Amino acid sequence: MRPALAQDDSASMLARSRFRSGAETLAAFAPISAVVTNSIVEVNVDGDAVALGTVVDAAGLVLTKASEIKPGKLTCWLATGREVPAVRLAVDEDQDMALLRVRAEGLKPVRWAEGKSVIGAWAVTPALAETPQAVGIISALPRQIKPERAYIGISWFPELSVPKVKGVLPGLGAEEAGIKPGDVITAVNNELVTTRERIMEITRGLREGQSVHLKLERDGQPFEVTIKLRVLKREEYIASRNSLMTGETSRRADGFDQVIEHDTVIPPWLCGGPVMNLEGEAIGINIARANRAATYALPAELVQQIFATLKPAATNQ
Repeated sequence: MRPALAQDDSASMLARSRFRSGAETLAAFAPISAVVTNSIVEVNVDGDAVALGTVVDAAGLVLTKASEIKPGKLTCWLATGREVPAVRLAVDEDQDMALLRVRAEGLKPVRWAEGKSVIGAWAVTPALAETPQAVGIISALPRQIKPERAYIGISWFPELSVPKVKGVLPGLGAEEAGIKPGDVITAVNNELVTTRERIMEITRGLREGQSVHLKLERDGQPFEVTIKLRVLKREEYIASRNSLMTGETSRRADGFDQVIEHDTVIPPWLCGGPVMNLEGEAIGINIARANRAATYALPAELVQQIFATLKPAATNQ
């Protein structure tokens, strides 16, 4: 039997320029980038790019990812190569959106897509370049992303239903607030509570960094504290480990009412800009790089609701 001829693998391999993130592939989507050239800004804090921004009003109103906007000098780069000042007007903390006013003329609001997104449709992430930064496909339809569980920092007596503190976990808010074993919680955010189960129900949907106001009794004497919730250190370690395994993720990548998931690979600083369909319409705003293979975008309908809520702040500044 004659030996089989070795196959020339190089002849069958796709050129890197034709990979989904390759130059030739991205160039094919250049017309979509051209449509939104004046509808995107690059948001900078103290000269560092931290996010993209989506123009939502010709008067210079821009939506971006709020958690990336830290204290400092806020400016925006335009597609014309000009850097202009910007001011933060309002924030929707629940959906991690900030409304900015950008001091520039010629900005063009994005055109929002109507109707529902479909799995398998193209999702194009443009920036200020002539070609998109990345392209992908929609991999999951709009759904809620619950926040990572955050805690007061209390353990309970398992045999008791009454909310009596058994122990205080080190490094969390309860310890800092001076809560001690034997204290009894009587109210959470001014709601009277009689069971530890009710306390867990009230706090279950809260994110790290949010606060709860507690009323307690110690030896029959009432007192009050305000506690900032935190995730457990073990969970922080797991998140850090996963980040090393799957690539850099956004500071905040959970706790959204509704997101479209697509498999575009973008760095966190590209969040805040629009994600487009093939008709040059924005199907939403990229809000978080979630993991190695997933980016979340707030759907267009939700974004427009957020803008309607934040827009009155622009009349006062």
